[in-house]
Amino acid sequence: MQLIERLSKYHPKVIDLSLSRIERILDLLGNPENRLPPVIHIAGTNGKGSTLAFIRAIAEAAGLNVHTYTSPHLVKFNERIRINGNIIEDETLMGLVEEVEIINGSAPITFFELTTAVALLAFHRTPADLVLLETGLGGRLDATNVIKRPAVTILSPISYDHIGFLGNNLADIATEKAGIMKTGTVCITSKQEPIVLDTIRRVSDDINVPLKVENEDWWISILGDKLLVNTYEGKLKLPFPRLLGRHQLHNAGLATVALAALGDKRVTENALRQGMKTVDWPGRMQRLTVGPFSEMLPEGWELWLDGGHNPAAGEAIAGTIEAQGVKPVYLIIGMLKTKNPSQFLEPLVPYISEVRTIRVLGEEASMNAHELCNIAVSLGLNAYASENILEAISQIVNAQQISGKILICGSLYLAGAVLRENS
Repeated sequence: MQLIERLSKYHPKVIDLSLSRIERILDLLGNPENRLPPVIHIAGTNGKGSTLAFIRAIAEAAGLNVHTYTSPHLVKFNERIRINGNIIEDETLMGLVEEVEIINGSAPITFFELTTAVALLAFHRTPADLVLLETGLGGRLDATNVIKRPAVTILSPISYDHIGFLGNNLADIATEKAGIMKTGTVCITSKQEPIVLDTIRRVSDDINVPLKVENEDWWISILGDKLLVNTYEGKLKLPFPRLLGRHQLHNAGLATVALAALGDKRVTENALRQGMKTVDWPGRMQRLTVGPFSEMLPEGWELWLDGGHNPAAGEAIAGTIEAQGVKPVYLIIGMLKTKNPSQFLEPLVPYISEVRTIRVLGEEASMNAHELCNIAVSLGLNAYASENILEAISQIVNAQQISGKILICGSLYLAGAVLRENS
């Protein structure tokens, strides 16, 4: 927390998309971004983190040493930077932060730009076989978009998000996300909305990018309890991934095809199978079975957590609930003011028995619980405002005659708070 407070003093604008500041600081650091192992760079609106988690699990199952940079963190800032699979240690992180601070001096730099410089410096100084970079916001002007020639780029599903910064329509948003593509570097894209795919094709044609599109060049299908991935190089039969939800099958396929494009012969079919079984990505349809929140539940109840917060995430959660079926589902939801609760909740309406709205504690941008409750009621949901998670869980359990599933959702910041409080 002290580190976050320390870094938050930088460049007062929370989001200021530009490459000039990150390029300046990297130049002063000796351009570590130019001396890295092969890089896979991923942008998109939904599924970025899960796809990266699949790639890491598979690559590590193959024996590769993998560095990763992701955001945001859930419990501790260090989660954003993994060195050869291990979360960066406090001492190492603080040393790198101080080094970058000294070199930067008093020049403007944002929180994300400074931490990106720290990550790239750390990755340069520790040998590895692969680097996985997730964009923070957008792509073209994102601080991670300083790799001149990544090995592979990936575009996960693109939809409306961060409209005030990326554009007011899908074409503009897609143009920003597609900005991570580089001439001559293969780009693997998931299934996209027609306007999004048209935009991606235009950008790829303009700069000569080999594009591999889901349902055209590669696709997935289900055969019994197996996931079939037809890459543009061959067919693979894999176990269902550990991460739940049909959308995760597509993320698994995206990761598999990206690794095929990487072309590292150490990534065998056996490694792919193992990675599907071991992949872990907290806060995405994660069942909580231990901790104080779980211990509040009577026998037969289940507690789940998902950090999804936009329309596509709402649809994905709804699909997972429908597939699981049987037990009634009760929602505990907190969201930020920058999100659209109606669009997130609409796909969930047919599956939810009751909603308890809460404020995301510690977040100034959190929506008021009563305001969120009114929105849920306007959609026809049986909704009530609660003071906090503990109260919401207690109220749901005490009001119901039969056991069910409680799903806490609506914000990655809320998911992080739950994991901290439930540890």
